Amino acid sequence: MVSQISRHGLFDIELRAKGDTHVGWHHLVEDTAIMLGRAFGQALGEPRGIRRMGHAIVPLDETLVMVAVDWSGRPYATVDTTLDGTMVETLSGDLVAHFLESFAVEARINLHAKVLAGVSPHHKAEALCKALARALRDAVEPDPRAGGQVPSTKGTLDS
Repeated sequence: MVSQISRHGLFDIELRAKGDTHVGWHHLVEDTAIMLGRAFGQALGEPRGIRRMGHAIVPLDETLVMVAVDWSGRPYATVDTTLDGTMVETLSGDLVAHFLESFAVEARINLHAKVLAGVSPHHKAEALCKALARALRDAVEPDPRAGGQVPSTKGTLDS
């Protein structure tokens, strides 16, 4: 999942993670999402001169997903992966949604992610990560017309 975010968002991510996977993937997935979300927030710093919002609709074979983000400083996530009760390779499908939700809270972004069509759990998870990457890339891209301003009528993106 993280390699898709790095590659398709053009983010330089170097990550090493290990954990108590002998009892399951939950803690490792959650801790990875928490740290990655925090790293994104810290890397962005004060969000001046960025587009702030981004979205992507991404196909992958039979799968189609939509992700929209707002780097608002107000963490919120609504995620519909259609993966609950399924396995994505050796990963419980519900952990894909948990990863996205944890990432959004720690990055302090508003995230909407939805699988619009698809059959393969692997394709759904992969397309969600690719779409997240593209949406994040658009949101943090410098906006040449913004003139270094905070992209908010309030002058701040804090909660």
